[in-house]
Amino acid sequence: MKLAPGLIYMLYHIYGLAYISRMNIEASEFFKQLADGTRLRTLLLLQSEGELCVCELIHAISESQPKISRHLATLRKAGLVVDRKEGVWVHYRLNPDLPRWVNTVLAETLSTSAEQQPYKSDFTRLSIMPDRPGGRCCA
Repeated sequence: MKLAPGLIYMLYHIYGLAYISRMNIEASEFFKQLADGTRLRTLLLLQSEGELCVCELIHAISESQPKISRHLATLRKAGLVVDRKEGVWVHYRLNPDLPRWVNTVLAETLSTSAEQQPYKSDFTRLSIMPDRPGGRCCA
């Protein structure tokens, strides 16, 4: 199926190309996203937990909502994460269409970094978060 250029532009900016076809991310773009500490911490939390609400990420990483949301928007635009809205809440997870090599890099990074700072503190804060949502969020 061939899509008109205007439709492709609209789909990319609304949904991201991952919804159109199997994702093909450039290695340089992927590693550029990992180079930022907040984005790396976010990706490792999502790799570990599966899906997290924005409020959980704010609590775990101990950063402001605008900063976390800005980084999530960057990750979504790069195609690394997808979101799901539930009422006023937004939940994020890794894009299920990520290439296998990207998942392997994230899994290996998680397995070798989970006991190092600041990642260990992120996981600890998340695990002791009061009123942590179980499918519903608090922020």
